[in-house]
Amino acid sequence: MSNEARGSRDEDGGSGQPSVKSVEKAFSILSAFSGRDRFMSLAQISQAAGLDKSAVQRFTRTLCGLGYLEQDPSTRQYCLGRRVLGLSYEYLRTNSLIEKAAPVLIDLRRTVRERVDLTLRDGDEVVYVFRLQSKRETMQAALIGRRVPMFCSAGGRAILSRMPREEASSVIQATNRRRITPMTLIDPDAIMHEVDTARERGFAVQNQEWRLDEIVAAAAILDTDGRPVAAVHIAASTTEWDVAEFSERMGPLVAAAAQDVQH
Repeated sequence: MSNEARGSRDEDGGSGQPSVKSVEKAFSILSAFSGRDRFMSLAQISQAAGLDKSAVQRFTRTLCGLGYLEQDPSTRQYCLGRRVLGLSYEYLRTNSLIEKAAPVLIDLRRTVRERVDLTLRDGDEVVYVFRLQSKRETMQAALIGRRVPMFCSAGGRAILSRMPREEASSVIQATNRRRITPMTLIDPDAIMHEVDTARERGFAVQNQEWRLDEIVAAAAILDTDGRPVAAVHIAASTTEWDVAEFSERMGPLVAAAAQDVQH
């Protein structure tokens, strides 16, 4: 068998689609830092990425040379490198939906004087890609790239509400529904009730299910085929807003903003 044929066979991940294993391993190492402490040892990276230590050592050396990982000279531990930010910047800069949504979100922020966010759907999660802060925020509430499960996110439920009901139910059933705060709904029927309510009124409201003391209203953005792909959020403090008052005031505004992004 030729080297070319052998390479093609080795790089077919069993799915019938070509894959390059070395690229998969490199990204598994970068992904190993998700949700963990800033610095990790080789042994910790190896365990998190599911790779043997010798392979991790080779890949970390290469990724450090490229700037996608950095190494602390005193502890010899690794963290994500600044080059990762360049990829994020280019994604945000060239995403047509974000470009189209930005002026709408800026106008909405001026009107509501609360935090305004844009999320994109990614599987059973939504990812924050644009955030306009209010008068007081924690650092984590200001960062893009944060992922939130759809089942407990106002934006996720807004997106689910624009899917066929059977499809939305399937997404919820297949999701690992863990309780994030004491307020988080994890029963599929209770979550579907919130999705159905969002379908009826055109926006979703989530009260302290992801962050305590935070209430969020969100509406879905549809693509040209009518599929929900993103959501606009307005987030505020429960110390300043009653749930009913917040829904009445912010729901129509966030729904109108989502419509403006679509058209």
